[in-house]
Parts: sequence; structure tokens; C-alpha cells
Amino acid sequence: MSMPWLTMLLALPLVGALVVAAIPGARAGAARWTALGFSLANLVLALLMLTQFDTGDGGYQLTEQHAWIEPLGISYALGVDGIGLTLILMTAVLVPIVIVASWHDADDARWRVSTFFALMLALEGLVIGVFAATDVFLFYVLFEAVLIPAYFLIGGFGGARRSYAAVKFLMYSLAGGLLMLASVIGLWALSNSQGDPSFLLSDLTGLDIGVTEGRWLFLGFFLAFAVKAPMVPLHSWLPDAASSATPGTSVLLVSVLDKLGTFGMIRFCLELFPEASEWASPVVVTLAVVSVVYGALLAIGQDDMMRLIAFTSVSHFGFIVLGIFALTTQSASGSTFYMFNHGIATAGLFLVAGFLIKRRGSARISDFGGVQKVAPVAAGFLLIVGLASLSLPGLSTFVGEFMVLAGTFTRYGAAAVIATIGIVLAALYILLMYQRTMTGPLRDDNRSVTDLVPREIVALAPVVVLLIGFGFFPQPILDAVNPAVEQTLEHVGVTDPEPAATSVPNAEGSSE
Repeated sequence: MSMPWLTMLLALPLVGALVVAAIPGARAGAARWTALGFSLANLVLALLMLTQFDTGDGGYQLTEQHAWIEPLGISYALGVDGIGLTLILMTAVLVPIVIVASWHDADDARWRVSTFFALMLALEGLVIGVFAATDVFLFYVLFEAVLIPAYFLIGGFGGARRSYAAVKFLMYSLAGGLLMLASVIGLWALSNSQGDPSFLLSDLTGLDIGVTEGRWLFLGFFLAFAVKAPMVPLHSWLPDAASSATPGTSVLLVSVLDKLGTFGMIRFCLELFPEASEWASPVVVTLAVVSVVYGALLAIGQDDMMRLIAFTSVSHFGFIVLGIFALTTQSASGSTFYMFNHGIATAGLFLVAGFLIKRRGSARISDFGGVQKVAPVAAGFLLIVGLASLSLPGLSTFVGEFMVLAGTFTRYGAAAVIATIGIVLAALYILLMYQRTMTGPLRDDNRSVTDLVPREIVALAPVVVLLIGFGFFPQPILDAVNPAVEQTLEHVGVTDPEPAATSVPNAEGSSE
């Protein structure tokens, strides 16, 4: 019997959450170290799992399947391809970073410190389960269950507007989830009418789904994923949640939780509804371009640092969705690589911003100025992760963004050209933020700002290493992702556009 790698990966953080939650409130230090220990153990487990994965195979690997609710055809089924593997590794890397960075973030909260870290571990386990689920019903249950720890992390440990932000996040997510539930039930009805009922992705991809039915079912899934992604006009919950939550929670929301939306678009929209995905692609591409430009413009106008970072993510997710629905192998591979890189870079931005806000006592960019004179290490980290956010060549984010735009241009040239405006705007909002906060004369009320302590440097160092390392050597991730992307697009039934032929003069001067 093969080792149940995926079950262990999702179960270990959940067990850790129970252990940490049971630690008395007076033993906050024990809660922190225990949570960190479980998260690091899960990272080691994820790396060991990586050694069992064949990067040349585009299908599902490390699969597990057990009957769950047999009369309804529901199974406990897990498996990963290169896309799911990449996002599971990203999650396993980010959670210990967040725990170290958030070491004292819950000290003054009304709830126990142990609850804070237990919720983080619970979120990690549930998210890994979502990335690994190959039964649609199991996916839906875990997709909705993730809302529970996320809601309490925002509402129990956030800032002054935490209750409003938590409820808004929950309402948007539940509305999308109800639409998905309707489509899940519709899929089951179709499966039941064509034989034995099943929720297995492998069985559902072989269903005979009519054009009209497929398009309606597609919309139920897509809208739920568009809320998570978050795409314009379903994005407004994100800035409120990110600015009201702790920096670590914001990282989990934007870098991890929101990837469920774009992952779902690849895994379920494209695989279950290939005709509807191709039918909807022009509209989705248009909405993605709007998200790219609109999110960047709103980021430029922000004075709150956390809201600025949240709006940059609206723009970046526009690039990711653009690459998925451009339906080329290069753009889709770029989107998956972009998901990984966005998670790492945005984590760095939120954490550095959080460190600075805690020291200054304000999130307003206009309250900073000249801080690099008293906190040069913090300024250096902010510059690196900021340059990654604007996709500077040499950093890993550039590779994904370039692949998205290059792949999109071959099918939707105008969309790719307009989306390029987002790159220019990204330079504006990142460099303007850095200039206004770090450079210039040091304001008197910023003289008390201190530089990063060793614990904070330890939390940020892996972010920088990953951004630079995969910027120069992205092939390990692309080798895992490419076969899965090719197999998915082959199922959709699309091929990459042929390059335009050019005329070459022959020796006699005529062209061939």
C-alpha cells in the first residue's frame, strides 16, 4: 500500500490546530512554538512528497480514493498534478513564514494567542485539501470550510473595522458558494441520469453535457471562483479584509486563500466544461483586462498601505485569469507560475508593511517619509519585494507575467497590449509608495521607528531567496506545471495558434 501523502499533508496541520487550541491561554509561548513546529513538519512532509512526484507526467499522481457516501456516489478522493503540487508547496512554505512573522500579533487581542495560531494551522490543512480534492463534493465541502478559520482570523484578531470586514468577506464568499452548490447538484443530477451517480472528477469529465446545461453549470462554478480570485466587480471585499486583518492573516487571505479561485478555474471550469470555457473566454479575458487596469489605478490612489497592496493583488489576479482563459499553453503555464510567485511576493509586501505600520502606529503612507535613514534593513526588504511586485526582470514574478502576456498575445493581441498598461502602472504605485515612505528627509515623528529584529529578518529572508532563485532558474516549477497544462488544454480541445508565416526572398529576389 502506497503512503497517503496527501492525507498526511492535510491532516497534520488539522491535528496541530487541535493541539495548539488545547494549550492554556497563559502559555502563549508554548502555543507559538508548537504551531511553528507543526508547520515546519508539514513543510518537510511536502518536500518529501515532492520526491515521489514524476514531473514528466501530466496526470494525477499520489492518488487516494475511498468510498464516503456511497448512495450519492461521494468519495474521499485526492490527487495532484503539477498545478496542484505547486500550490500545495507554496502553502506549506508560506505558513511557517507567517507564523514567525506574526509571533506577537495576537498578544493584545481579545482572544487567546493559541486560538490565533490554531486557526492558521486549520486554514493550512483545509486549503491543502482543496488543492488536492478530485471529488467535486469533497472539493465543495473543503472550499466552504476554509471560510470558518478565515472568518475568525479576520473578525477575532483584526483592527477597528474587523467585524464589518469579516462579515463582508463571509457574505461574498457564501453567495458564490451557493451558486457553486447549485452547479454541483446539477452535475450530480446529470451523472445520475447517465448511469451510476458519481462526483469523481474523472467520471464527470466524461459526462455528455448539453451546450446550454454546460454553460449554466459553468457560470455557477466560475462566479464562485471569481469572488475568491477576486475579479472586478466582485473584488470589493478584499481591500476591507486586508486592511482590517493582521498582516499575517492578510498573507493567508491573498497569497493562499484567493488562489483557490484561480486554481478552481483551471481544475473545474476548464476540465468539466471545456465548451463553455471556450465560449466564455472572450468575456472573461475582457473582465481580466479590466481587473488589471482598474486594480492598478485604484492602487495608485491609495494612502493606506495595506489597501494599496490589496488593490495591487486585484490587478495581479487579472493577469492570472487572463492567462488561464487565453487558452494557450504558454499563458496557462505562466498563470500557474504567476500564482506561486504572486503568493511569495505579496506575502513579503504585507509582512514588511505590517512591521512598519506596527512601529509607526499608522498605515497612512503620508505619515511616513525618510524611514530608510532609521530602518535601512526594512527599506531594503520593501524595495526588493516591491520590485518583485512590479515584475522586475531577474525576479521570478517577471517570468510568469511575461509568459502570460506572450501567450495571450498569440490569441488575444489587443487584450495583451492593454494589459501591458498594468506593468507601467505597477511601476508607478510601487515606486511612489517607496519614495513617499522611505526616501526624502526624515520626519520628526518617524525618528522613533526602529529597524527589523532578527526574527522578522528570518521570516522575510526565504521570500527574497525564492524570488531571486526562481527568477534566474524557474525551470523546476515549469517542468512540473507544463505537462499538466498541456493535458488540460488538450481536454478543452484548443491548440496554440500557429505563428504567422513570413515571406523570405529567394536568390532571384522573389519571395517564398
